[in-house]
Amino acid sequence: MSSDAEPAPVSAKPPVTLREVAAAAGVSVATASKALNGQGRMTAETRERIRETARLLGFRPNHLAQSLLRKRSFTVGLLTNDTYGRFSLPLMAGVSDALVDNGVSVFLCNVEDDTRLGQLHVEAMLDKRVDGIIATGKRIDRHLPVDLSNLRVPVVYAFTQPDPGAVGLVSDDAGGARLAVEHFCRLGRRRIAHVSGPAGFAVVHTRAEAYRDVLKEQGLPVSEPLLGAWSEGWGHEAVAKLFEGRRERPDAVFCGNDQIARGVIDALRERGIGVPDDVGVIGFDNWEIVAEATRPPLTSVDMNLSTLGREAGLALLSLVGGQPAAPGIRKLPCRLVVRQSCGRPPGG
Repeated sequence: MSSDAEPAPVSAKPPVTLREVAAAAGVSVATASKALNGQGRMTAETRERIRETARLLGFRPNHLAQSLLRKRSFTVGLLTNDTYGRFSLPLMAGVSDALVDNGVSVFLCNVEDDTRLGQLHVEAMLDKRVDGIIATGKRIDRHLPVDLSNLRVPVVYAFTQPDPGAVGLVSDDAGGARLAVEHFCRLGRRRIAHVSGPAGFAVVHTRAEAYRDVLKEQGLPVSEPLLGAWSEGWGHEAVAKLFEGRRERPDAVFCGNDQIARGVIDALRERGIGVPDDVGVIGFDNWEIVAEATRPPLTSVDMNLSTLGREAGLALLSLVGGQPAAPGIRKLPCRLVVRQSCGRPPGG
């Protein structure tokens, strides 16, 4: 035989059928179907034996047939205008984590800030008979640029402004700010400044109010928050405002996001001011690519977006299953991720 003979074509194996699973497990096709669908009356041992047989044979259920039978597609749409995925990607990870064990797939559509594009995506989702939609965005005080009211499928809102009467989930920004400022107080910091983002964002005022409340509770001086852009450049500029021509310089700075905090730390270093020995710094968002690369690594408030997404997924599952859910906005707690930028408590 010639060594350069053409190899035989490779043909795909036909899929394993339910009949083959039933025969290998020694049961009827009807029993095998009920076992794999979690239905019917049988012993737990029999059900597990059938499922293990299916797994070993590589049986894959016909989801199209199942969806027609159950009148469900086992897919969920996730709509966002968060172009860079800063908030939507960790949230989607949480949504997927909640739904994967229930055999539900998630697909993401970016509507940007385009009403027409958003409507096209919604119509495509409905054409694909999604079981429900999760709407998320890049800020919690704005609607997505698409009308999601009065759809024929349930909608849950996460990290974006919900429609009246809908289910919405957001991070507790006030609680997160309190975590940061209270941590500074425990560390013995007494002159705590606040540098945050633009005044047009609701979270800026929510966090600033919590900052003021904690300082008043502790009997500490309250300085007016400095507001600017969500950028390192603004953090750098804010340090000049805080440290030039002042007798009482801050010994701690609570920042509205991690980029601002990184700019603050860089500017302090340029002035020969040590972080955290002279000034402690805490950010907000716990954007790990920024927080962990900052020198020193940045302590930051984590909004628990993955948990937020998981709770949104579970809420949607309940609605799809016909279970009622209380409308309104539910706030989920944040957590403080402590790194080296805020220092140790006295004697610690």
